[in-house]
Amino acid sequence: MTPITAEKAPQRTDANRPPESQRSGEGSQFQYPGIPTTCDGSETVVHVETAISQGTGAYPITSSTNMGGGFNAAVSAGAKNLWGDPLIFFEPESEHSAATFCEGFALAGGRVTNFTSGQGLVLMKEVLYTISGKRLPVVMNIGARALTSHSLNVHAGHDDLMSVADCGWGMVFGRNAQESGDLCLISRRAAEASLTPFFNVQDGFLTTHTVETVRLIEPEFMREYIGSPAEKLTNLMDPDSPVMSGVVQNQDSYMKGKIAQRWYYDRVEPALAEAFEEFYQKTGRRYDFLLPYQCDDAEYILVGMGCYMETAQATVDYLRSKGLKVGALTMVCFRPFPARQIVEALGHCKAFTVIERMDDPLSTTGNHVTREVKAAFCDAMQHGEIDRIPRIYHGCAGLGSRDVRPGDLNAIYQNMIEEGQEFFCVGIDHPLALKMAEDPDLRPDGSFSMRGHSVGGFGSVTTNKVIATIAGNVFGKDVQAYPKYGSEKKGLPTTYYLTIATEHVMMHSELEHVDLAVLNDANALHSGNPLVGMLPGSALFMQSPHKSAADVWRHIPEWHRKTIQEKKLRVYFADMVQIAREVASEADLQMRMQGIVLLGAFLKLTPYAKESNMTDEAVYAGVEKALRKYFGKRGERVVQDNLNCVKRGYQEMQEIPQDLIQAAT
Repeated sequence: MTPITAEKAPQRTDANRPPESQRSGEGSQFQYPGIPTTCDGSETVVHVETAISQGTGAYPITSSTNMGGGFNAAVSAGAKNLWGDPLIFFEPESEHSAATFCEGFALAGGRVTNFTSGQGLVLMKEVLYTISGKRLPVVMNIGARALTSHSLNVHAGHDDLMSVADCGWGMVFGRNAQESGDLCLISRRAAEASLTPFFNVQDGFLTTHTVETVRLIEPEFMREYIGSPAEKLTNLMDPDSPVMSGVVQNQDSYMKGKIAQRWYYDRVEPALAEAFEEFYQKTGRRYDFLLPYQCDDAEYILVGMGCYMETAQATVDYLRSKGLKVGALTMVCFRPFPARQIVEALGHCKAFTVIERMDDPLSTTGNHVTREVKAAFCDAMQHGEIDRIPRIYHGCAGLGSRDVRPGDLNAIYQNMIEEGQEFFCVGIDHPLALKMAEDPDLRPDGSFSMRGHSVGGFGSVTTNKVIATIAGNVFGKDVQAYPKYGSEKKGLPTTYYLTIATEHVMMHSELEHVDLAVLNDANALHSGNPLVGMLPGSALFMQSPHKSAADVWRHIPEWHRKTIQEKKLRVYFADMVQIAREVASEADLQMRMQGIVLLGAFLKLTPYAKESNMTDEAVYAGVEKALRKYFGKRGERVVQDNLNCVKRGYQEMQEIPQDLIQAAT
């Protein structure tokens, strides 16, 4: 059987590279290049916090739940931090109480963290002011999430962050799993150096739940970089050395104390700059308040925070190959706001656009980031530092995890070039929306992408993570695996995506150019168009109860058979349901285990096992290790059942012959 090749037509320029913060730092000049593995943004944060913190008071809310759950799992396992302190997990009755626990823990001289999102973060707001006012260097890890307004949405949005931007906390924002973990450590150092609490933020689900190739920070470096809490932190509740904190102050005192706080806030920027530099010197991964990409000679620049700014970098490379002088400016730090750096980075261009994952319609001058960028230019003009202001555009993108595609970003750059709408949105059908003219395939050269169509409860999302783990940890590839999560319960359709490459995957959008489509749910053939975007000669693997290729082909709808013929797709099938039913030793696992059968098909259809020059035994050893990571807590029998499903998927997958497919229907 001929494996699927992991090749595609080149779309990106040779000049394209991963952002500097993503490069591994491999080489003798960097002492701590990191520990290679695959995990999601939640896991990178948990890796840091369980090593350096002493405890958490958390009432985790979607999409921060995996971070809180990971910390709690470490506590349950009896884990201790790097200085031998047993970890503490305390779950009170609400997020407000969780923040209050953090306040008390920090007042007593403890190093404490928290994990929250959306409404949970807003519910904490009263306490956030007191934490910063008492100079408590707490770090909270946020899965940025849309706030419930006209409807409930648990997905990515930045309105929760902007609702607490006035609370006196530092705020840094990662674009991917690597940056989420790194910035967790960096923000802790800056917080304790300036006695100012920090938010470490990543996009909910789009980063918190996306598995990528990362380098975890070495424990030795964390110990050196942060230092012991017993030696660095002050117990403000020590009766032998009492300190007055949080007292009542009337007209004669309150204003003096409030303005005096500025001394601490003046220390935040240099503390963060020092933390960035020291981190780079030891790891080779560079961070700064802003990360410019191709901005030096750019005439048109896109500005924003979060994961879609990596998509923007891939789009910049594509547009540069067409002769357009464009750039992308990622804002890593929102508090303290880098006003001077913003003007320096953007002052030379003809126009720039700020995109934001929120909408504040009653602010007639723009959303939060836009307003502050405009104010930075106004101040610079007033102080005589600049003599012109570029044209400023702004828009909404990706609200509630709405897909942001290269085609959307192309439209934004084109809007600047044509001097179009001052305010716009992308990704929806609306009078304010910019129209997408093209949507290029900007995956890395030589990449392989898979899109799966399944049903909640089939175990497909976990299987996708297992495949990514194997591709990264066993075959040494760069990976990105993510599901299109919904708030629905089991039994409803779901979609999942995977890209495997030899370099960091920059794209953070749903995959419409795929080398393999998987139908865990055969009903997808009748209720949608699961073949959209499939590349010529690519493969389709589907669940089917039918035993013969002819029967499977006959039950594929005619309009899909035509697409398969025109694109010369290869079609494979197996009865995943029956395999799971026969293998599962526990009845409640029968439905969930059918998804893992796909892993066997993946190993057979893709070239990675063969290219790795590994024996079958070595490959299956890697598979078993990955299965143990996700299913080990259910016991050895469940791990072995899953491994048997993988092996049967490999052995029992069948192909519909091409002569049958191409025969006249």
